[in-house]
Amino acid sequence: MTMKKVLITGATGFVGRHLIHRLASSQKPRYEIFGSCYPERPEHCIDLCAQFPDLKLLHLDLRSEDSVRAAVQSVKPDWIFHLAAVSQVRLSWENRQETIETNLMGTLYLYEAVRTSSPKTRTLFISSSDVYGCLAPKRRTFREEERGCAVSPYAFSKISSEILSEFYAATERLDIVIARPFPHTGPGQSADFVCGDWARQIASIEKQIGIRPPVMTVGNLEIRRDFSDVRDIVHAYILLMDNGRRGEIYNVCSGRATSLQKILDILLSLSSTEIEVRVDPTKIRKTDIPFLAGSRQKIKKETGWEPRIPLKKTLIDVLEYWRKKV
Repeated sequence: MTMKKVLITGATGFVGRHLIHRLASSQKPRYEIFGSCYPERPEHCIDLCAQFPDLKLLHLDLRSEDSVRAAVQSVKPDWIFHLAAVSQVRLSWENRQETIETNLMGTLYLYEAVRTSSPKTRTLFISSSDVYGCLAPKRRTFREEERGCAVSPYAFSKISSEILSEFYAATERLDIVIARPFPHTGPGQSADFVCGDWARQIASIEKQIGIRPPVMTVGNLEIRRDFSDVRDIVHAYILLMDNGRRGEIYNVCSGRATSLQKILDILLSLSSTEIEVRVDPTKIRKTDIPFLAGSRQKIKKETGWEPRIPLKKTLIDVLEYWRKKV
């Protein structure tokens, strides 16, 4: 059986690890998996390499055009999942230049490397629902044909990269599909994101009963987000590689908006102790999108994908992950 060569940029991140697990578990087809890591080096990714001994890791800074070109020339992949990015909105405000250089210029370098070294490669560019911004009217599901409204350097970099992807697909005829995922969480998510942050705080409080006050801090609880499980998301990415149309954009979402208050209520209901909640003004973003939910009609019609894991199950798994970690 011919193995499909797959290159995953940002393979050591939260989503990358789940994608590797999904691909490595496949019996048919089989995948030869290459992944990029940065800033850590491959020899420092001991846990991931132990779990997936056939994984081949490359140290790759997307801001280096020569390094990106060398990686693509070396692997000549059948598929590229382009996950690597500065992905935190807060950090994008603090490091605007790095965000643009990594997210936009890194994508340009990748497409140029594919164009010159591996033009038959199929690439899935991972964008973000943050591109919708505060488009009005605010309380409805967004569809793919709607153009973005950047409210952060991160969103700007993703909108720009979508346009770049469409350009290379149309003008250079590169085989690029664009995924526009809405918020997703699951076991392994860091505390830099809301569900991971709250689960970590709850797990820490449970472990330190009698040592620290049972108090956790939160930001804006009124905003509503379309949450999915990361394990459903990576399944969608693989289906888009199989069935997505070149140059097209696909929302990857549940189609339902859930308030952060409800997320918090579910996590607190799973806690073994009573916890006081306090609002921390420093956790409120400079610009916060009040409502974000997407239509998944297009991806369902063209790939058959639907999210399967209930939100409560996802949050149980996030909390259990942090209970073990702390």
